[in-house]
Amino acid sequence: FALRKRAKLVREEHVRLAIDMRHRRSSMADEEIRDSIRKGTLLIDTKGDRVGQINALTVYSSGIVSFGKPARITATVSAGNAGIINIEREVSMSGAIHSKGVLILSGLLRTLFSRRQSISFTASVAFEQSYGGVDGDSASAAEMVALLSAIANIPVRQDRAITGSINQKGDIQAVGGLNEKITGFFEVCRDRGLTGTQGVVMPKQNVGDLMLSDEIITAVKAGKFHIYPVTRLEEAVELMMGMPAGKVGKDGRFPANSVYAKVQTNLDVLHEASRMR
Repeated sequence: FALRKRAKLVREEHVRLAIDMRHRRSSMADEEIRDSIRKGTLLIDTKGDRVGQINALTVYSSGIVSFGKPARITATVSAGNAGIINIEREVSMSGAIHSKGVLILSGLLRTLFSRRQSISFTASVAFEQSYGGVDGDSASAAEMVALLSAIANIPVRQDRAITGSINQKGDIQAVGGLNEKITGFFEVCRDRGLTGTQGVVMPKQNVGDLMLSDEIITAVKAGKFHIYPVTRLEEAVELMMGMPAGKVGKDGRFPANSVYAKVQTNLDVLHEASRMR
């Protein structure tokens, strides 16, 4: 490109153009998925709120370029004793790291809510419209928020997406492919029209990895799109549900009108219902 323009030096604009052209040559899969979302064949919400449903972020690789796209995760809860059922694992579509991430959710639930009594319930968590298998634990924070939403019956914002691994103590951990993931959700929001409320919740440890396009940086500076770095599950819960998560008091209870208080109340109900079955 520099030679075509008879430039004496390879400059920034030549490098950017080369990168853009390379991506364009290898972006057929990216465009196919974007088109499916645009047509409504692949279901992704970017407005409103829903109980037990959340936008996670995934990364695909064509071998030459990588690109990110949002993925819908849903969770349902009922009385029972099966614990958390990973639907992907049940049909052999879950990799070992993803299965580990789902098992960690059970440990985190015990850490938060089993101070007074054991936990008894049956829940299922699934990546919707996923046909090629799932691996990695970068969606475990999203799965946890969706599960808490289903238990508490509190809706999750659909104009935000979240990525991040989580441990049994509720810490949000770093993930890979962050720039691609943010770009994927931004493109879906841009195609439908930026509202100024849309954004991505991400691990704070990944802030140093951010290297986003000028278009996204401009949108963030203008307040049309937002990026929220977090370190704890409680921060993610508040951003995704619009309510205080709640901190346990000296009496072992959570403050009224908090997400965790509603989760604890409903877990107690499910526990009693499970004992009667």
